[in-house]
Amino acid sequence: MNYIFLDNGFEEIEAITTIDLLRRANVALTTVSVTGLEMVLGAHNIAVKADALFQDVDFSDADMLILPGGATNLYACKPLCELLVQHNQQDKLIAAICAAPSVLGRLGVLEGKQATCYPGFEEFLGESYIDGLVVESKNIITAKGPGLSADFAFCIIEKLATSEVADQVYDAAQY
Repeated sequence: MNYIFLDNGFEEIEAITTIDLLRRANVALTTVSVTGLEMVLGAHNIAVKADALFQDVDFSDADMLILPGGATNLYACKPLCELLVQHNQQDKLIAAICAAPSVLGRLGVLEGKQATCYPGFEEFLGESYIDGLVVESKNIITAKGPGLSADFAFCIIEKLATSEVADQVYDAAQY
């Protein structure tokens, strides 16, 4: 199972594009609210009903953890931070886009890896920062911002399914 985490203020295009394309690829994905409420309000006032609440999920089956941008408050969710660190220690996959790689940088998850982020958040990535669009480094996938949401999602699909499946979804989406 794969999980994407939603907090109030998340970037809708980054979350919804990723959710949509992964589900088109038949990648198992659960949306998880870290707010304690099922309804999560995005940065542009689009409300999304999460599949589950963080406190109700057993993440032991997690293959990939995904962080959309905009929700810089994800760092304030200590149980999520602990989960990210443990997941990384097991060399399991983590993906983050836009401002969300700053959470990984602040947790030390990016040490010895390369990553990118939205302009203005580079300091949180430290020596890991490179000026790329979508960056894969070891078990981490990062992307620069909203305009790269589809590229980010296709990179994830290639990791969780196959490049053939990614190509099929890519073609069907007319991307």
